[in-house]
Amino acid sequence: MKFLDLAKVYLRSGGGGSGCVSFRREKYIEYGGPDGGDGGNGGSVWAEAVDGLNTLIDFRYQQHFFAKSGIPGMGQQRTGKTGDDIILRVPVGTEILDEDQETVIADLTEIGQRVLLAKGGNGGWGNLHFKSATNQAPRRANPGQPGIERTIWLRLKLIADVGLLGLPNAGKSTFLAATSNARPKIADYPFTTLHPNLGVVGVDNIEFVVADIPGLIEGASEGKGLGDLFLGHVERCSVLLHLVDGSSGTLLDDYKTIVQEIGNYAEILAEKPRVTVLNKIDTLDEEERAFLKEELEAVAGGPVMLMSGISHEGTTEVLRALRAEIDDDRLRQKIAENSDEEEETWQP
Repeated sequence: MKFLDLAKVYLRSGGGGSGCVSFRREKYIEYGGPDGGDGGNGGSVWAEAVDGLNTLIDFRYQQHFFAKSGIPGMGQQRTGKTGDDIILRVPVGTEILDEDQETVIADLTEIGQRVLLAKGGNGGWGNLHFKSATNQAPRRANPGQPGIERTIWLRLKLIADVGLLGLPNAGKSTFLAATSNARPKIADYPFTTLHPNLGVVGVDNIEFVVADIPGLIEGASEGKGLGDLFLGHVERCSVLLHLVDGSSGTLLDDYKTIVQEIGNYAEILAEKPRVTVLNKIDTLDEEERAFLKEELEAVAGGPVMLMSGISHEGTTEVLRALRAEIDDDRLRQKIAENSDEEEETWQP
């Protein structure tokens, strides 16, 4: 299935049916009076997060969603049928944006979450509603309200615990393939990863999800290379795994490039916990490993781990470090949620 994380969609809710002007006409009933029914309400357009989807590719082939209009009212006080609703089924993690691509209408982060995108028009009143002591034979009825027409954007941000960062050929896909059942494309040239990949990784009988995005290059935040098209997929991650190619002759510059690009993209990414790993140590001897690790730690201002995705050396230790960061992040979120609940329940 082709990956698609941005789609433009045109919506229109159904218009309400018009009310009916009708009078009761039966044999031997001289003054029947008005009996026009109301029009049915128009159908609404909803969006719902469902399980089993991880792409917006369905909206590449169908971009227009028009709900049914309500049926007009009829005589004998019969109300018209309400138009059927339309439900846009989207993957969990989908942001719904207004036409300006900046205003967030909703963020669907849980299965079953629903949001009303366009409400159907109300049906018009029949002439029965206008009967009064001074107007016992009204000959007027309301038209139904028109539907709402709007354009929205769907933007998918994958739900993952760990986001992989690094320059092209830093070994991100190799790491994902070595630690999970995911099978991303791996080759000895840059930009083998053209769209995000998800892998379920396990360590010490505990599993978590890792997202591999295409490699960044200098100027990515300005649109160079694949640009920042896929950085949104790591915004929701608990921790970032920054892989640095140990076989690169410009190792320190490589590290600084990634740090600068994620800082230019969004402050939220720059503030996320990050595990820095010197990768491809199978190409280095012990002396080179110690020297490069010391240099990288001086620039990073924190500990640096050693790993090789090819030989699996150090992968378990890296996974455990990631797991610890995920647990810490979930604990922080739980504490924040509890404090919010206490503030809501406390009343001065």
